[in-house]
Amino acid sequence: MTEKINWQKELLESGKFNDKFSKNLLEHGAKNFMQGIYLGYMYSRWRKIRGLEKDDPVKNLGQMQSSFKEFEKKSNEDDTFFPIEESESPHY
Repeated sequence: MTEKINWQKELLESGKFNDKFSKNLLEHGAKNFMQGIYLGYMYSRWRKIRGLEKDDPVKNLGQMQSSFKEFEKKSNEDDTFFPIEESESPHY
């Protein structure tokens, strides 16, 4: 079972973000969009300090490539493409 960690409290105790603005934000939460972005920045810094970014899921290494290759093969075999003749081309 995973324990719930209060990252705001942990950051306050560590003193990493010790200025008045950050302290107020960690104690009372974000009140507008920009404060929310800064709070997200502090959360990502906390994750990096704790070494938790290594737990993120594995990046996409091309699981969908075979599907695209099949799509290209089908589109190249399709004979519905009709090239425009010179007389039908638009004149600008």
